[in-house]
Amino acid sequence: MLRREVLIGLAATGLTACSTTGNRPLDADGLPLPAAYIVSPSDEAAIQFRMLDSVNSLRRTAGLVPVELDARLNAAAATHSRDMAVQNRPWLFGSDGSSPVERARRVGFPGRLLGENISESFESEIQTLAAWMAQENTRAVILDPNARFMGFAWYQEDNAKLWWTLNMGSNPAVSQPMTGFSF
Repeated sequence: MLRREVLIGLAATGLTACSTTGNRPLDADGLPLPAAYIVSPSDEAAIQFRMLDSVNSLRRTAGLVPVELDARLNAAAATHSRDMAVQNRPWLFGSDGSSPVERARRVGFPGRLLGENISESFESEIQTLAAWMAQENTRAVILDPNARFMGFAWYQEDNAKLWWTLNMGSNPAVSQPMTGFSF
């Protein structure tokens, strides 16, 4: 039941990003040919908040608290997106061997990094979110009940290829060791 609600919520969110085909050329099957999704630097805030709203819609449907954007996690995500493009491969380790946790620490994120989702595509952020939600491991990052903060960024190459990175982090109080206990 929860899976169906999540998919319905994602589909509804995806519809808000749809547009008419206009004068786009049609393929032999009658469907519009794919168009490159071009991101302008002036679109950064709109894209980040569109992703935040979409993620929070999915989290609400799953009965979870919303997350908020964190500038430090955004910075870690932006750095990794650019680094994946330089390496020309989507993977969780930086060219310097850094892990997602190390990158979050470098930018001063005080909470615990719960997970990082990455993607190499020519698709929009909403299409990328749909792909993440279709996979159990990346869906688990987005729907982590401990998540309170999100970082989201991308890097777009001249050929329009996008490198997306989404980070989820916990509240700093949750990540601190408890004191007053002895073992």
